[in-house]
Amino acid sequence: MTNPLFDALFAPHLGKDTPFLHLEDGTTLTHDAFLRKAAQIGGALVELDLSAGDRLALQVHKSPEALAVYAACVQKGIIFLPLNTGYTASELDYFIENSGAKLVICDPSKENDIAPIAERTRAQVLTLDGSGDGSLIEAANSQPETTSTTARSGDDLAAFLYTSGTTGRSKGAMLTQDNLLSNAEVLKDYWAFTRADVLLHALPIFHTHGLFVASNVMLLCGGAMVFMPSFNPDTILKHMPRATSMMGVPTFYTRLLDHDGFTREAAAHMRLFISGSAPMLSETHEQFESLTGQRILERYGMTETNMNTSNPYEGARKAGTVGFALPGVDVKICDPESGATLPQGEIGVIEVRGPNVFKGYWKMPEKTREELREDGFFITGDLGQIDAGGYVQIVGRGKDLIISGGYNIYPKEIEMVVDDQPGVKESAVVGVPHPDFGESPVAVVVPDGAGPDIDQITSACATELARFKHPRKIIILDALPRNTMGKVQKNALREDYKTLFTNTES
Repeated sequence: MTNPLFDALFAPHLGKDTPFLHLEDGTTLTHDAFLRKAAQIGGALVELDLSAGDRLALQVHKSPEALAVYAACVQKGIIFLPLNTGYTASELDYFIENSGAKLVICDPSKENDIAPIAERTRAQVLTLDGSGDGSLIEAANSQPETTSTTARSGDDLAAFLYTSGTTGRSKGAMLTQDNLLSNAEVLKDYWAFTRADVLLHALPIFHTHGLFVASNVMLLCGGAMVFMPSFNPDTILKHMPRATSMMGVPTFYTRLLDHDGFTREAAAHMRLFISGSAPMLSETHEQFESLTGQRILERYGMTETNMNTSNPYEGARKAGTVGFALPGVDVKICDPESGATLPQGEIGVIEVRGPNVFKGYWKMPEKTREELREDGFFITGDLGQIDAGGYVQIVGRGKDLIISGGYNIYPKEIEMVVDDQPGVKESAVVGVPHPDFGESPVAVVVPDGAGPDIDQITSACATELARFKHPRKIIILDALPRNTMGKVQKNALREDYKTLFTNTES
């Protein structure tokens, strides 16, 4: 038996001194050097008694070593669980306990917060900082630079990614080797990536976009990446001359458009700009094309499925749409109540099926049955339609999910924190359009008694929630709008505040 994901993404580069990661300090890491470090980390993991099927949770800043942990997990058959660096200790508590992580790798600054959680859950803790130092690397440095590859099948789990749940509990989406590999193979071909490509990589690697789309595609094609810790338009423009392509969220493109150094000449040699993880405003498409002469390629994916659709590489890229179903992926629009397939042009819930669709939710069989049909279709909860030309258009989200700057936010998570504060009778959190982040969360609060302390609410959110989940505005209302059945009409709130950030300074 082989290890399909390692054999496709990593094994072909063993011994190759071709460039892989161009770093901000001007150094370049070759494929072979990267894999030798990954092998050492893999050896350290085995020394720590981790084996195939065990879970490893990683909450660290982006670095080549952090990406090498992913490679080591694939090689040893360990299930990789990347965690947003913004998560607080209270959020991490759930992920570590629910996943049953045997090892947690964190930034040294988080070690004291994670230690009691790990002690209670019997997990080990090692550290890794943004410069690539820490107790993990100390353990790895004593290991050989080659290591054996653990046999796995395509149906074996490769990763967990946690996504928001309707009750505020996050769900661990179980992704198999085939899920990840099939999607990378399709995207490499569909977007015409080759070993000649150099990708500007400023995305986080705890997210599907930066890890399983950007990194996997570049590993599969054998190209290189300009590997930046985070997005900075000055840095992007500095490195753009050596690049051929870029993947980003709409925020990246709005900030580039605001930069005097981003000109038609600066982008002339680039063959492809890709955007996803959040809806892009039509105005951004138009401004970008007017400035550069190039049209951004927008696509659609989810934590549970990786990528489902894409505008074409060759052909019309239609603003306001996410293109066509990818090869091997079935997309249909269904009635949200009956599940029946709707005629073309009608709006309904998007359902997808294909080798990219996840295996189910960890320890949540009932939730898995609710959202994964017996025929393999996944009920995304996104509302959409397919136009006469076959382009898929996302028109809303039936589950009220907020996507801000490419990050998923479920309102219930914020509402639970806000409702727990003194002077709050109830709250409703909605996402409203934001020119920079696509959407931003707004909390609408109904006061109780003397009313809430806005600073206290803000402080509680800062303590209990990752920064990207913090409400950008807190609005006080005497009562929430409700329908005749008493259900809060969040659509009315979204309508009321849809210009909150577009008409004023954000």
